[in-house]
Amino acid sequence: MVRNPLHEALQEAIRTIGPLIEQIGVDVDRPCRMFHSGKVWTGPSAKQFDAQLTQFSTRARTAGQAIMDELNQALAGTPGEITEKEAIVIRQRYGIDRA
Repeated sequence: MVRNPLHEALQEAIRTIGPLIEQIGVDVDRPCRMFHSGKVWTGPSAKQFDAQLTQFSTRARTAGQAIMDELNQALAGTPGEITEKEAIVIRQRYGIDRA
């Protein structure tokens, strides 16, 4: 049995993408908080913009969480060790180099 290259690739994707998604959340939160302070813009148009900004913020968070959930689910369903023959097939199929 050898380490599954797909399992390792999924782990690497989670390590790489996770912090990026967290940063998106932080980056989206900042303008929302500033806008909600009432010091940026007020009035009817501002309320409409606020609703849209909140909607986009929620959509970004939901999409990011869906990506992480999908990766974690794929990782959970991928064995950590497989036969050498299976590893070769996976490397060829997904273009995974032996790192």
